[in-house]
Amino acid sequence: MAEPTDQPPSPSSSSTTMPPNDPISLIRPRREPFEYGLLPIPKLVFSDPVQTLIPLKDKLLLHSSPSHRINSAAISESLQISLDHARLVLDAIASVLHSPSDPLLNASPDEIDSVGVDVHDLILFFYIHSYKRLLPRSHKDAAAVADVWPSTSAFDGYLSALSPLQLVRSNSRRLMPSQADEEAHQLSYLQKHISNILSLLAETVEGEGEELLVLSVDRFEHLGFLVQFGDKGSDGIQLSQHAPFFANSDPDMPAAPVPAAQVLDWILQNIASALEQISERASLKENGPSDPDIAMADASTSSVNKTSFTRGPSYIEGISKSSLVKQASDLKGSSVKVLNCHESVIYILAPLRYATIYGCSDTTIVLGAVGKAVRVEHCERVHLVTVSKRVCIANCRECLFFLGVNQRPLIVGDNHKLQVAPYNTFYPQLGDHMSEVGLEAALNRWDEPLALGVVDPHDSLSHPAGVSDVQTESATCLDPDQFTNFLIPNWVSGEFLGSTHCNPFPLPEAYSASLERNQKTLEEVNQILRETPLEENRKRELSSALHVYFKDWLYASGNIRQLYCLQGE
Repeated sequence: MAEPTDQPPSPSSSSTTMPPNDPISLIRPRREPFEYGLLPIPKLVFSDPVQTLIPLKDKLLLHSSPSHRINSAAISESLQISLDHARLVLDAIASVLHSPSDPLLNASPDEIDSVGVDVHDLILFFYIHSYKRLLPRSHKDAAAVADVWPSTSAFDGYLSALSPLQLVRSNSRRLMPSQADEEAHQLSYLQKHISNILSLLAETVEGEGEELLVLSVDRFEHLGFLVQFGDKGSDGIQLSQHAPFFANSDPDMPAAPVPAAQVLDWILQNIASALEQISERASLKENGPSDPDIAMADASTSSVNKTSFTRGPSYIEGISKSSLVKQASDLKGSSVKVLNCHESVIYILAPLRYATIYGCSDTTIVLGAVGKAVRVEHCERVHLVTVSKRVCIANCRECLFFLGVNQRPLIVGDNHKLQVAPYNTFYPQLGDHMSEVGLEAALNRWDEPLALGVVDPHDSLSHPAGVSDVQTESATCLDPDQFTNFLIPNWVSGEFLGSTHCNPFPLPEAYSASLERNQKTLEEVNQILRETPLEENRKRELSSALHVYFKDWLYASGNIRQLYCLQGE
């Protein structure tokens, strides 16, 4: 451990006991930092993390408070990045922190900077920016999705208008990696780098004439940023209680520091056992009749094989030309992933922690209150209506986002013709769901998008040369004249009691004025129709004509599908 390397040393069997091959006690990667925390800011990606981060940690500790916390100004100065990017670092860490007792998790948006982040969590956050996401996997039936993804742009009329990077991604017709593949990839990354990571957390002490790296229980707890135990994480149990060298210590006496080499052996043994179990599960899946990772291939969360994952997000996958409604009771956890859905309307009216929307096209998606983060990636012509603490949009095209967000919308990757607008709907339980996940209606930063680089250094796909420092195309604000309220039908929101009877987010004046004008115009038309003297047969002809035009609109817009699908449930 004195000279950390990128290659994990062979674990010894003498220092710790091999962990049992029990799914409840196996070590797991915390997927949230890898999926929702990584930022495509070049100065956060270090070619030699240890050699760079050890002196940076010492520098940050000098600028930190007595409790080792640091604010955005110190982060900006230490890394030579803008204050906007430094504040973005704080916001990203706050959305993926592991410890429920950390004051940053309970801070309001205007308190985040004054609370700051613990330097050791910050250093781990910087380190994992060397991580590269797993390559998307090929669709097992590419022909089945050929007619929905990719499709010709309604704006450009031809695919050749895409950049080389987006053309490669669009034409690949690939899917998000399975949960098992991603977990194995993240565990393998940790297996390779855990020696370096421990060296960043360890303290140096003098022992028997030489320096020795040790980990106190407090420093060890910071590993909870990256790993957890069991299917649902720690559930309030500290990470140290799973470690044999800390678990039985006297709660009234500080546990003695442990040699970092002993901690390394123990973690490597746990990772090896976890990887072995994933491999065995994958082997069973290959020989079995179905894919247990596709939990909602038929739009049902109950289709998961009981021998596969009992944790992780609920999946809504492959919905095409249909409508779907999910309430909190329909979801198995507090996270959801909507994957490869096309020409559909999807309502997920539940309190959530995280949400991912990936590979969808020509679809309207309404999410309930998302307390941590929403990530939207590789989508075309998607309308998203959501309340969330944080939203990240990556590699999307011609999408429209109706947002109630407490932090600035983040736009990364290769995007084209994106629009943002204020939140425009409600359902009876929305206020309760927002309170449950800690969202504030008084603050909506929907119109302050922050655009970063067009190339994501964490993406394993090859990138065209010469665009690594190019800023992505930002989003424009929707013309107020095109703004309308989105009505969630009663049969969608259900018969649940709730106190929310209108949009909880105040609308900007231009948008509220537009709604008032439209409402006034509608009332004037109704008044004219009522007052126009028509014979009875003429009234019937007019009524019939209005119904025909409305029916034509339902079919042309695809909304007729909602009536058939939802009323049939």
